[in-house]
Amino acid sequence: MKAHETSIEGLLRIELDLQPNADGWFEESFHRDKLAAAGIPPYDVVQHNVTYVERAGILRGIHAEPWDKYLSPSAGRVFVAIVELHTGQVETFELGPGDALYVPRGLGNSFCTTAPHTVYNFLVNEPWSPERIAVNPFDPELAIPWPSLELSYTERDAASPSLAEVRTQQA
Repeated sequence: MKAHETSIEGLLRIELDLQPNADGWFEESFHRDKLAAAGIPPYDVVQHNVTYVERAGILRGIHAEPWDKYLSPSAGRVFVAIVELHTGQVETFELGPGDALYVPRGLGNSFCTTAPHTVYNFLVNEPWSPERIAVNPFDPELAIPWPSLELSYTERDAASPSLAEVRTQQA
């Protein structure tokens, strides 16, 4: 496992060891000691959530929750957009098996499936709660270059406030 810093403070991209075999592949997607040695802050997983998405083009909004996240697809591919809410800085990633992200609490994260039959894992260090900040994934200020697919998203995500409105609400 190797961790790479990104342009957003605290956000780390992780290369996992994907080992091909005659049947497909094997990966150790989460190993606390190896991740700590690679530079991931101490991280005690309390909940593991899995999302299965049948189609490419499914987009889930920009949500910032009060917990750290470790994100990794185990099948398919995802385009991920991470937003630093104070500065509006955006960093995007294309992830597949063999990739992971460590996303510190407070950063907004969103994803769009780019392949059918995608399985996306979310390991979090606090139990899920409805507390979150939501930002419109189509906010022109963010100018996220979403994949050129027919996108499907919830009205709730599309109706989320712009980043400027979120900043005003928090002030």
